[in-house]
Amino acid sequence: MNEFITIDGRKIGKDHPPYIIAELSANHNGDINRAFKIMEEAKAAGADAIKLQTYRADTITIDCDSEDFQIHGGLWDGQTLFNLYKGAQMPWEWHKPLFEKAKELGITIFSSPFDFTAVDLLEELGAPAYKIASFEAIDIPLIKYVAKTGKPMIISTGMADKQEIQEAIDAAREGGCKELVVLHCVSGYPAPAEDYNLATIPDMANRFGIITGLSDHTIDNTTAIASVVLGANVIEKHVTLDRNGGGPDDSFSLEPEELVALCRDAKTAWMALGTVNYERKESEKGNVKFRRSLYVIKDIKKGEKLTSENVKSIRPGYGLAPKYYEEVINKVANRNLAKGTPLKDIYFN
Repeated sequence: MNEFITIDGRKIGKDHPPYIIAELSANHNGDINRAFKIMEEAKAAGADAIKLQTYRADTITIDCDSEDFQIHGGLWDGQTLFNLYKGAQMPWEWHKPLFEKAKELGITIFSSPFDFTAVDLLEELGAPAYKIASFEAIDIPLIKYVAKTGKPMIISTGMADKQEIQEAIDAAREGGCKELVVLHCVSGYPAPAEDYNLATIPDMANRFGIITGLSDHTIDNTTAIASVVLGANVIEKHVTLDRNGGGPDDSFSLEPEELVALCRDAKTAWMALGTVNYERKESEKGNVKFRRSLYVIKDIKKGEKLTSENVKSIRPGYGLAPKYYEEVINKVANRNLAKGTPLKDIYFN
């Protein structure tokens, strides 16, 4: 297992902050300026990358209204697959200006290709990495074609079982991919948090020997933040300007202020996770003096015994540790000890 992979100069792995991908998807709603604005918001929020989806309706399905191609229920009820994707697709002529905009902003941009021609387009644009969408995780020829680019690859695993995940990983490796991340995912839109079973993330890392992350379709950040503690090194979230914008993916996407919170809180969770450490922390050192210790709580004369009436474990912590209390009781003071004196072993016989 690689300790980290690198996308566009940014290292991704357990020793590095979570890599945050802002998924633009169909939230451009047919307006390239809206796409530009989402990119600007993603950069301002602190996201590491903006991700597109590269397909045309006729490269992902066919124009057919038979029952197989009808959508029943959910966000896209009543549409055909072709009409859904025709309205949601990112026009291919937008890709170059979007890549140029990302360079201007200083944010990494890559995409999910859905067929070989999409990969060819993205290669012409110099895409630094590729994402395989959950629905394409079983498309072994596509995975191998992407792998031949030699670029880092991220594979989402929504709906995939253990065997299918292994097959996708094997295809990527066989195709020549040396830098690979697999994302735990639930392909519900939106997906309820209780379906996520985040305990799968560390199991996935151990079972497949791979860097892991989360593609999150819940409508808030709780699941994503929790995933960091379980080892998610990448978090992908759909991002929009307005959840009520009416686009096909708007309703389960983060708004800009929520993306700001995700970028901030995911990093905080990662920093809090840290390593196994029982040493005294820097922030604690100033408070050691306020721990309990043994103090004289009543004047004691030389030759007088130390008892429970004149010695007590109290704060602050300048005296002997409380664990010595039983050893101290019935010892004899070798000097006068005033109330409020921290007890030291040189003060008694």
